[in-house]
Parts: sequence; C-alpha cells; structure tokens
Amino acid sequence: MHDYIHSDQSSLSLHAIGMGLLAAFVGYAASSAIVLSGLNASGANSAQAATGLFFASLAMGLCSIALAWKTRTPAAIAWSTPGAALLSSAPLLPHGFAEAIGAFVGCALLIILTGLLPILNRAIASIPKPVANALLAGVLLKLCLAPAQTLGVIPLLVLPIVAAWLIGMLWHKLAAMPLAVISFVVVLSVYLNKNELSAELGMRIGERWMPQLEFVTPVFTTQAFISIAIPLYLVTMAGQNIPGFAVLELNGFKVNRPPLLRATGIASFLVAPFGSVPVNMSAITAAMMCGEDAGKHKNQRYWAAIVCGIAYVALAFAAEPITQLASIAPDGLIPTVAGLALIPALVASLSAAFVNHNQPEAPALTFLLTASGMTLLGISGAFWGIILGLLVWRLTENRTNKTKKSDR
Repeated sequence: MHDYIHSDQSSLSLHAIGMGLLAAFVGYAASSAIVLSGLNASGANSAQAATGLFFASLAMGLCSIALAWKTRTPAAIAWSTPGAALLSSAPLLPHGFAEAIGAFVGCALLIILTGLLPILNRAIASIPKPVANALLAGVLLKLCLAPAQTLGVIPLLVLPIVAAWLIGMLWHKLAAMPLAVISFVVVLSVYLNKNELSAELGMRIGERWMPQLEFVTPVFTTQAFISIAIPLYLVTMAGQNIPGFAVLELNGFKVNRPPLLRATGIASFLVAPFGSVPVNMSAITAAMMCGEDAGKHKNQRYWAAIVCGIAYVALAFAAEPITQLASIAPDGLIPTVAGLALIPALVASLSAAFVNHNQPEAPALTFLLTASGMTLLGISGAFWGIILGLLVWRLTENRTNKTKKSDR
C-alpha cells in the first residue's frame, strides 16, 4: 500500500496520521488525571473542573494545529503538566478557585512578556538547571507519593493499576500510562458495578454530555501572584517550554522561540478565565513526532502535530464524562493515576538537580522547601524554595570558585 496520501514529500502521510493519533492518546491519557487533580485541589467544583479541562484541551489542540501549520515543524503543544502538579500540592487560596484563576492569568501574562522581552527570556535561561530541576522535583513529589499512600488504604483497587503501569514500563515506556489508564477504567467499572453506582454515573452523563461552561471572574491578589503565578510560570518554562524547544532543535528543526512563547501565552490568557491551566511546548509528544515514525521525510512530520491537535480538539468534548467519572471514583484513585504518570519526570528532575556534586545544598533546599507544602507570610514554599535556592547557589558558587583557585 502506498504510504502517502499525495506524492509530495511535504504531504500528509499515513505514518503522520498514526503517530499524531498515538501522541494525542499518550499525552491525554498520561496527564488528564493530573490536570483534574490540580483543578480540584485549587477549589474548582465539578462543573468548573470540566470547563477547565475542556478549554485546556481545546487550547492545546488549536495551538498545535496553528503553530505546526505556520512553522512547518512538529511543534507539539500540551497543557502544563508540572503546573497542574503544582496546583495539587499548593495550599488552597483564601478566595478559592477564583483566586487561582487570577494566578493563571498572571502566569499567562508572564509567558507573553517572556516572548516580548529578551531580558526576561535571558533571566529565565540564567536560572541554574539544578535549582530549576529541584523546584520541579519538589512540585512533583506530593503527587508521586499518592500511589503508595492510596495503596495502604484501597490496595485491591490500586494494585491492578500499578501492575498495569509496571507491565507497560517493562514493555515500552510510552505504553505505561495508556495501560494504567485502561486498568483504571476496568477497576473503576468493577467498583461502580459492585457498589451499584453505574446507574448514577450514567444518569449524570445522560443529563449533560457537554460541560456546563462556567466563566469565573478572576480575583487578583499579590499572595496568589507570588505563591502560584510565579512558581507556575517557572515550572512551565523549566519543565515544559525549554525542554520542548530543545527537542525540536536537537532533531534539526529551526525554532524561533519568542513567537511560539507569545502564541502559547496569548492562548493561555484567553482560556485562563475558564479555569484552564497554561498551555506550552511539549517535549514528550514532540519527541514522538520528530522521528521517522512520523514520516519518512523530515518536512512532512509537522502533519503529525496537526493530527494530534485535531485529536485534542475532539477529546475536549469528553471533558464532562471524564470529570463525572472522576467525581464518583474512590478518594485517592485519580491522584494515584496522576502520580504514576509523573514518576519518570520526578526521577529525571531529581537526577538533574543533583548532577553537580560540588553544590548540592541549593537544590536540596529548593526541593525540600517546595515539597514541604509550607507557607511563610501567606506565600507558598515553591516561591521560597526558588529564592533561597538561587541565593545559596550563588554563595556556594563563589565558595567553589575560591576552592578551585586555591587548588591551583
């Protein structure tokens, strides 16, 4: 069978269609539970969480289509998975979800400014990678502990999901989360049938398939900007945008970063009032779509990102049933799935945080303060972690340089 829809080397291929659909499935299955967990932890009710998930899916889908078409690169877009993990571990703000949305707007504005102001772009790039990775690891830790914690409470429900995840990990890393999600659906179906809740779920979904879209008037506070918006911006840049750009560049695609940052920042700004976490460049799905599996010819692989974007737009309309399913699940089961999805990212960020054996103190302090969930003066540990980490890094850097000079 001929592989190409057209004979031109930049045309749509069956490989691009297959990889685009696979990337969408992997990306959505691996992180939708994390986004829901983050929105719920921020104080969103069921309707607000469904609205946030709908607009986040829509934004990353439309951005994937538009940016891939404009740049002719597999510029994969995703929601901010580490940002959603940050929300899961952050303390609830005094004004609840409205105040969290104000922080989403603030984060989007910071991303736009990064695309407009080279000085801000350079400032983010100058943050030592060990400190940035320690911040990311601290954000991820709480959710990554969920599988172990829930295992002690509902072992019969959690064990099959963990087993499926392990089998997938041993077979192929990309198969781990799809298998875990499939196992989760099976386990939850058995649980609902056993507890005679299937009819209730069917009734809820039957009443409303589309989310009852809710606009929430943002509440802007200094506390939310410092505690949530700035850390959300930093983990989105360090955990998603910078690696996403790097994947494209390593695969030989030319990347003009500022316009892409502006585009994702504007998209994030537009959907933030509906409870959506920011959208950004993706590293994992981009890596999937940059290789020959997405097309024999390099200049046709952007089609995979377009197909992926179309699939995300379609998946947006599953936000309501997914949210209803999550709302009726046993406590801890959704965070368990989210935690399993983040384990590889936690391992990678911890490894990168302590790669410099001469300066372990700064990343250790950043990691511990961020992971602790502490607040000081009403401001979250993530902010204090990055501030103290940067300060200690500079002090120990001077110490290290003096030691090197004295050894000469």
